[in-house]
Amino acid sequence: MKNAKGFVFKRQQAILKYLKEHKFAKTEDLAELLKTSSITIRRDFQNLENEGVVKRKYGGAELIEGALNDDPYFSENNNEREIIKTAIAKKAAEFIEEGDSIFINSSSTAIKVLEYVKDKRVVVITNNGKVLGMNLDPKIEVILTGGEVYGRKQSMVGDIATQIVSKITATKCFMGVSGITAHTGISTSVLQETTVNKKMLENSIGPTFILADSSKIGIHHNFSSGEIGFVNYIITDNKADKNEILKLEEASVEVIFTE
Repeated sequence: MKNAKGFVFKRQQAILKYLKEHKFAKTEDLAELLKTSSITIRRDFQNLENEGVVKRKYGGAELIEGALNDDPYFSENNNEREIIKTAIAKKAAEFIEEGDSIFINSSSTAIKVLEYVKDKRVVVITNNGKVLGMNLDPKIEVILTGGEVYGRKQSMVGDIATQIVSKITATKCFMGVSGITAHTGISTSVLQETTVNKKMLENSIGPTFILADSSKIGIHHNFSSGEIGFVNYIITDNKADKNEILKLEEASVEVIFTE
């Protein structure tokens, strides 16, 4: 079963790679290219649509713009993006204090914040499975929510994850997003993650920080994770659209730029 799941994952990665290059793929073309049936490709399209990365069309599917931005396998200008993520994570870490309990969601940028928290006693509540492979300061205590594992991002989702978060209050929340606008609020490309994100925002009794590079400012993705009223701060880089920043500030969000 494990090998079968691995084969499916590789085939779906191949589909996404094709879509990254061509934007649209016909079912029959992919079936021939990947030496499988059209039924299998349609099933893959359905699964990838459920994950919020493709949209099925008549005869095939198209890639949703920006859906693969956080996936290191597909990221363009990976070095530049990593530099920006690191700067955002470092800036966010400055707001973590001794004794804090913090929510961190499935975002690769948000979990990176923990690399820069040193010699502070902090409790981290997260649904981000990548935390298990990190070398953290020994004073950091991690509570992993558990739940159904969402494969591509190694995040924990579903009823179990949501129930665990609902039983905890945190002093701060650090959350990565697929998009944020003053009008539509926080959004993600992954439907399964929305309920966990919303519960983290609701159960944070202190400030909430959205960590988003400039490509996500002013963008709305498929699924809403929370209204803009839940957001106190956005940490981003200085390439963010100035008009969108102004709208966010008018919505009482403080925007912090990396140096």
